[in-house]
Amino acid sequence: MDGGVGKRVAFYTLGCKVNQYDTQAMMEQFESRGYRIVDFDEKADIYVINTCTVTNLADRKSRQMIRKAYRTNPEAAIVVVGCFAQRSAEEAAKIPGVKLVLGTQERHRIVDLVEQAQSSGEVMVDVRDIMKVREFENTPISSYEGRTRAILKVQEGCNQFCTYCIIPYTRGPIRSRRPQEVLEEARRLADAGFKEIVLTGIHLASYGMDLQKELEGVNLVYLLEKLNAIEGLARIRLGSIEPNFITPEFVKGIVKLHKVCRHFHVPLQSGSDTVLQRMKRRYTTQQYGQAIGMIRDSFPDAAITTDVMVGFPGETDAEFEETVNFVQEIGFSRLHVFQYSRREGTPAAQFPNQVPLKIKEQRSRVLIDVGHRMAQRYMEGFVGRVEEVYFEQESPCGPQTYEGYTQHYIRVVADGQGDLKGQILKVELKEVKDDYMVGKVQGG
Repeated sequence: MDGGVGKRVAFYTLGCKVNQYDTQAMMEQFESRGYRIVDFDEKADIYVINTCTVTNLADRKSRQMIRKAYRTNPEAAIVVVGCFAQRSAEEAAKIPGVKLVLGTQERHRIVDLVEQAQSSGEVMVDVRDIMKVREFENTPISSYEGRTRAILKVQEGCNQFCTYCIIPYTRGPIRSRRPQEVLEEARRLADAGFKEIVLTGIHLASYGMDLQKELEGVNLVYLLEKLNAIEGLARIRLGSIEPNFITPEFVKGIVKLHKVCRHFHVPLQSGSDTVLQRMKRRYTTQQYGQAIGMIRDSFPDAAITTDVMVGFPGETDAEFEETVNFVQEIGFSRLHVFQYSRREGTPAAQFPNQVPLKIKEQRSRVLIDVGHRMAQRYMEGFVGRVEEVYFEQESPCGPQTYEGYTQHYIRVVADGQGDLKGQILKVELKEVKDDYMVGKVQGG
């Protein structure tokens, strides 16, 4: 039990919030066994790289960080976990220094597996057939070092199989965490001083679908109702919600839950119906617009953020123009723009008319500019309002300034008299500056 006493372990996380959660869970397992967590740039006995494979760039970064760990300490045991490990286990195992390759399962056994690999002297690969997994792997956490917001993973896997996406093949089918386990963790985090939790999953809106036979009536709204009642929690922020899961029942269910942030991240991917069809996105732009309309009917000033892909195979100038027009019509508060990345093993990789990189870059610049203007316009609507801001850290914007977020996910910078970190305070929003607002703490 004390095999790790005095040994140093360093972590590096690529990719999504689900990966951030998984890293925290693994860190706590090592700490409980006597290991000491050190910075990734330091010399360590073990390096754990939690990888991503959503794009070619993510693969490349994963490989780069594995090699960086080897350069820092060639004697260390390097552990490769996550989606790149799941998809490319043999490739990962051949990189110098790698002692253990672990996919997107069995992370609750990571310490035992690392120690086993070190004892054997052989490279161990423990990557299971993820498509056969049916149970959520519970890897609980109790804290987030140095953070004020805590990520709470409640769901794993995806059954959507969009034509461009590799994630269903690396994360497997949908699995939901049992409500009791979620609530126990949320209470622990609240007791540890976290006022805001961010619910996350690979396909969050499908929460509970796989539990229905055993636990009738369990869905995302049910879970939010239970979380809303936890003392000490002030905010519950939702991760990504697919538009076809935004129903009148969903909106009606959350409108009375005052702790649920009025911020909804609803992936669009394209504003062209023909592109959405080729992506196999299961909704039209009209249905997307209706979903956003339902949210705004109940939450008129809600922040609607989204993801948009440019350069999907066959995307014409006219289809891209449809996307630009539709994005402006919706009026998002924030836009995340990314370029299509060809992923071997997905249907879209074989589609004809792959879009040249130069065109993808041009389209990306156009949409980023549109997104910036929409964000400015959204923030301008809050000038003069008093909003509650959850201050998270000191700000680089000036001495004795702190920054945090409103429930609408507007970044606010304000002068601090004393340490504001971890406090939720009423702030008058005075003006917009680039990607944030300047505020004045009320009573300060």
